[in-house]
Amino acid sequence: MTIEEQIKENLEGVLVPGAMRSLTKLNLVRNIAVSDGKASISLAATALGPESQDWLKAKVSETTKGIPGIKKVTIDFVEAMPKELNEVKHVVAIMSGKGGVGKSLVTSLIGVSLARRGYEVGILDADITGPSIPRMFGTDSRPAGSDSGILPVLSHLGIGIMSINLLLPNEDDAVIWRGPLIAKTITQFWEDVLWGKLDYLLVDLPPGTADAPLTVMQALPLSGVVVVFSPQELAAMVVRKAVQMAQKMNIPIIGVVENMSYFLLPDSGKRIELFGKSKAEERAKAAGAPLLGQLPIDPDLARLCDEGNIERYDSAVLNALADAFLKAMSTRMREK
Repeated sequence: MTIEEQIKENLEGVLVPGAMRSLTKLNLVRNIAVSDGKASISLAATALGPESQDWLKAKVSETTKGIPGIKKVTIDFVEAMPKELNEVKHVVAIMSGKGGVGKSLVTSLIGVSLARRGYEVGILDADITGPSIPRMFGTDSRPAGSDSGILPVLSHLGIGIMSINLLLPNEDDAVIWRGPLIAKTITQFWEDVLWGKLDYLLVDLPPGTADAPLTVMQALPLSGVVVVFSPQELAAMVVRKAVQMAQKMNIPIIGVVENMSYFLLPDSGKRIELFGKSKAEERAKAAGAPLLGQLPIDPDLARLCDEGNIERYDSAVLNALADAFLKAMSTRMREK
């Protein structure tokens, strides 16, 4: 291992104040050079206030001076925009034709399951007028940052979250905005937030096929979309609209998820289809995409969401959803 590689490895343990992710995971390390016992390190100042920069300068210097062969360390900060630093392998939007089918729930569950498997995950809450992601994760912290960028709030499992509700004085405040302002905010959540290095950025879309989903499909480099629906026949038409939108925009459909598919009686385990017979296979065929899962109505899950503890949820159904999602993503990447 070279001295430069050793320095970079040590910097993986230096957490950025306000983000609690390392310098390397936020992609803030821009250059490392070593000559005649002198190490010169350039860090991006993106989303860092003066106090954070001073703290990082001292910490990086302390960490580097302990490496054999290093006698002197110089650290400088360079300007960079968040979008220049962000390296996201897969951007996946979760969409639905209508509201109330559990799109935000599916977004959160996929995020939790991926984080548990060691992936670096972020969630961009693009449902500007009806955000629910922060409540499910039990976070109300305001994002840190500076004039050069914003740092997402980190969940207990390390999922980066950005939502309009984290910027409002009160989470109950209504966001009464017209389409262009909503579209601009979504674009800023992509371009002005320092996501750093992520394996997956999940985008929770508002329902329908209007300005917000259109903005995401045009402005973000989507790997694909996951379509969420419920069993009711009433949802069939609007599901087809969402599928058609993705197809017309040439966005691959990674898979479909049927939420509120059934309820298991606690005493007997009997499966009751409260909202009618499942249409999962039929709608997956119509979308030309695999069925990723059929999620039951689970009172325990509902309680954990209300309590802000969705990251505590675990079940065989959730593990199967994660397996199916990763398999579909792998298939999609091979087809590219």
